Amino acid sequence: MPQHRFLLRIATAAATVVALAAPAVRSEQKFDSNNMARVVGVLHDAYDTVKKHYYDTKFHGLDWDKQYEAAKDKMKTVTSLSQGFGVTAGFLDELNDSHTFFQAPARPYKVDYGYRFQMYGNNCFITRVRPDTDAVGKVTPGDQVLAYNNYAVNRGVLWKLQYYYGSLAPMQATSLSVHDLSGKDQKLTINAKVKQEKRVLDLTGSSSDADFWDLIRESETSDHLIRQRMVEMGDVAIWKNPEFAMTSDEVDHIFATARKHKALIIDLRGNPGGSVDTMDRMVGNLFDHDIKIADRTGRKPMKPEIAKTRGKDIFTGKVIVLVDSASASASEIFARVMQLENRGVVLGDQSAGAVMEALHYASSQGADVKFFYGFSVTEADLVMKDGRSLEHLGVTPDTIINPTAKDLADGSDPVLAKAAELADLKLDPVAAGKLFPFEWAPN
Repeated sequence: MPQHRFLLRIATAAATVVALAAPAVRSEQKFDSNNMARVVGVLHDAYDTVKKHYYDTKFHGLDWDKQYEAAKDKMKTVTSLSQGFGVTAGFLDELNDSHTFFQAPARPYKVDYGYRFQMYGNNCFITRVRPDTDAVGKVTPGDQVLAYNNYAVNRGVLWKLQYYYGSLAPMQATSLSVHDLSGKDQKLTINAKVKQEKRVLDLTGSSSDADFWDLIRESETSDHLIRQRMVEMGDVAIWKNPEFAMTSDEVDHIFATARKHKALIIDLRGNPGGSVDTMDRMVGNLFDHDIKIADRTGRKPMKPEIAKTRGKDIFTGKVIVLVDSASASASEIFARVMQLENRGVVLGDQSAGAVMEALHYASSQGADVKFFYGFSVTEADLVMKDGRSLEHLGVTPDTIINPTAKDLADGSDPVLAKAAELADLKLDPVAAGKLFPFEWAPN
């Protein structure tokens, strides 16, 4: 199967190991010599995969062999799978590369913390609280998060904390220090919902294919949550694009609808990126000539990334792009192209600054019973028309606008309302906040 280039920063991207002593969910199996062999094998695979495929053969000045030996020494002290995975994640994090990271094996349980939070400017706020969880009544949208599991929260560490506690070491409870809407500071413990699942999935058919179809249904649910949505209001089309995961035909269909209108608002807030081909097709639908998106720097000479125009079938109206701190990778590049080519206006918050091109490398251990994991490894840096890479910089919107704590509490969306105003459409912030209702994944 061919590998596909992607510009995607998953919520569980590369991480600094932040708290190996934290109590993880207790359903992990006993850490014995077999599990020690597993985590040591994972670390070796990480070392070997990066050494063979990483775009910078000098590893940003790191002695990769020496780093590996240091990580092996750390591995001798671990007492759980979570700690072992943490050592591998920390080893890869030494590269300080948003797209080179460890994708840990699935766990035999699901953990739902009951809330979501996000950076807006330099502050972190609760954005969602899930019904029927311990978070209800303890936190509310608009509460400012000052510390998460005793770590001060800022743009540089938040996504690393989310990765560690979301993927490497899920917790039975989390600690939050918040400044609530009444002005009161509180330290809270919020219990997670933990759903135990099967330790071993049988995909051979001997269990009447139940496990196989469970995986299919889970995939379908995931696809539903990241579906493309569009609202047409007068002369304006508003497109909620949660991820760059469309075929060329699907992209063209979206733009066929947009061409009926004078303005197109493309909402990329929270979009982690995705397929390079999807990004190229979107750009090709907006220009009457080919656009060089970026030069690509890798181990060997590489062709620049060029989006081919669709000629007479392009959208020629006004374009407004929305981004925020969770807009990453391909969504950042798309927004920056709109700026550099003077094709659209960008509104919102400074984007994530997580922009490299990577390939996924799958790994496994075992024979009849498999232990699956993988690595994302950067194959190219991308230098744009202005001579800069967006990695660690992000996109600065033409107009920075963020919701306030009260906006979050009320469900208002002043960013989308402002975009509508620029498109000559009257849209109240409260109404704007209801256009694309948030959906929780089933638990």
